[in-house]
Amino acid sequence: MKVEAVPQEGNATLGGHRKLMYARDASGRTVGVGSRGWEAEEIVTSHAVDAIAAQAGRARERVLAGEASPLEYWMYERRMDVALLAQTSGFWQWRVRRHLRPRVFAALGPRQLARYAEALGLSVAQLQGLP
Repeated sequence: MKVEAVPQEGNATLGGHRKLMYARDASGRTVGVGSRGWEAEEIVTSHAVDAIAAQAGRARERVLAGEASPLEYWMYERRMDVALLAQTSGFWQWRVRRHLRPRVFAALGPRQLARYAEALGLSVAQLQGLP
């Protein structure tokens, strides 16, 4: 892509910020160019955010029904999936999936809860309940 072709339409999901894109300048070198984004990107990002919000809503219902632990809700609320939460918390993915079960989550020790709370940017008390 040439420097002149870098999209500058604007993207509300960027919140007024710019993002770095790489393009070729007139002499053929690759250079960094600030971009305000474009409409197609905004539409796709909005759909992805809506899908994650819907997952969080379903997880909340599952927690209230006793089918899932609050960890599942907070994972989606913080826009994470099992892989990302595992990477951030330092637990193996199979352990994270296991901790999504209410009975197993209720038996977690303070150190394990603290690791999840730190990974999700919450206090342990918040992690153990719903907003």
